[in-house]
Amino acid sequence: MRLETPFWWYRSKGLLASLLAPLGRLYGGMVEGRFARATPYRSRLPVICIGNFTAGGGGKTPTAIAVARMLLAQGERPAFLTRGYGGANAGPILVPDGGHASEVGDEPLLLAAVAPTVVSADRMEGARIIEATDATVIVMDDGFQNPSLHKDLSLIAVDAASGIGNGLIMPAGPLRAPLQAQIARADALLVIGEGGSAASLADAFSQHGKTVLQATIAPNCDPRWLGVMPAIGFAGIARPGKFFATLRANGARVIDTRSFPDHHRYTEREARRLLDAAQEKNAMLVTTEKDWARLPDEDGTALGELKHRSRPFPIVVKFADEDALMQLLRATIKRT
Repeated sequence: MRLETPFWWYRSKGLLASLLAPLGRLYGGMVEGRFARATPYRSRLPVICIGNFTAGGGGKTPTAIAVARMLLAQGERPAFLTRGYGGANAGPILVPDGGHASEVGDEPLLLAAVAPTVVSADRMEGARIIEATDATVIVMDDGFQNPSLHKDLSLIAVDAASGIGNGLIMPAGPLRAPLQAQIARADALLVIGEGGSAASLADAFSQHGKTVLQATIAPNCDPRWLGVMPAIGFAGIARPGKFFATLRANGARVIDTRSFPDHHRYTEREARRLLDAAQEKNAMLVTTEKDWARLPDEDGTALGELKHRSRPFPIVVKFADEDALMQLLRATIKRT
């Protein structure tokens, strides 16, 4: 299934969004109904959920990784719990060494490089798998809208440049559920990047007495290699334009871009076109870590050649006030 972000989600409310708004309200009512009927499982381990209010593009996975690294530095033993979107195995399964994105999804491979990672569509069963390990805390990558597992801390990531788009519920807009209900269930907000589109959301959190934190996206490498030769950027994520802007901001001479749907599985034909474009323009191919993880390491195929000839640009979330976030994490762990 192609998961392309509809163009009207991040524009002013127009005719199409207005026509779809009743469907959005219906969908939002269904989500709230699930919460009303649910009896969440309470894990014996503290559960820290990194979520967002919208469908994709909020920076959940790099935030979850940054939080886990902070916990590791404090002597905790975090384990990730994730849905593993795009993988064939719904779990529960512990991501093995040498796992493939086709089985567990792309994000779990990035998470597993930092801490043990369990993929499970059933979050309760996933939590139970983690409870049987030596983990001391569960870090959920997504799952904020899933009512089956109790969250001890819900940290909501939002992109400062896009915010919550037109403020409508899917399919009319990017919201996954009614905004006020989501704010009520959240504990803190993390505004990532620069821009004013999340200002009203931050004000709403502040008015409810909830913590608002700031963060930036930074390269997790020396970015000077980006300027060595012209670059062709390609990405299959929720908002590819954000990645291309990040490349340019870090010195890349981007001469061409290729956008694909979120969690896209590249074909041999698409791989060959990218390789041919790079050869024709004497350019290097640059992509996201998630995209690179999805490319199979196969000899004798265009996809395998694309993996070897492209280079991922790693990024990391940097918190403006790491101490404030650490206090939230410690308080959560202490009271559970």
